[in-house]
Amino acid sequence: MRKLTLVIATLGLAALGLSVPANAHAVSGCNAKWPGRDGYVRAWRDADCQGELLGATPGNDPDWSDNFDAFRSGDQNAASSVMNSGFVGGKDVVAFYYLPGYPSSAYGCLKPGELYVDNLARNHFTNGENMNDNIMSHVWVASSACAPGSFIS
Repeated sequence: MRKLTLVIATLGLAALGLSVPANAHAVSGCNAKWPGRDGYVRAWRDADCQGELLGATPGNDPDWSDNFDAFRSGDQNAASSVMNSGFVGGKDVVAFYYLPGYPSSAYGCLKPGELYVDNLARNHFTNGENMNDNIMSHVWVASSACAPGSFIS
């Protein structure tokens, strides 16, 4: 009888543990694509890290419209979400630029602790232009290279 009571109690607890609230959600979007700290910057064509992965690289890319480096012709002015899974320390901030070649007049910086920006439409370059579908280059920099107000989230 003691074993039967133990089995029934165990089954009852297991059944309670299997019930899932109706409002529980599976991990999706940028959260699901977070790889951990692997040293890369990534960009996607659509918001919430959806659609085509435009590129992923541990390096810099001075021109997303050429056919060199990780970002290729057709990737320029197409990103709607970006991710910084770079290693923390030193040059761990990604500066995204409005034009190729890293001109200091228009950029937005993504800190490693921010992880990603799931919708660039909420962000602006330092020249006031909206960042959505407007990135042409990126470079890894130290946080001190970014002006106050240039950080994106």
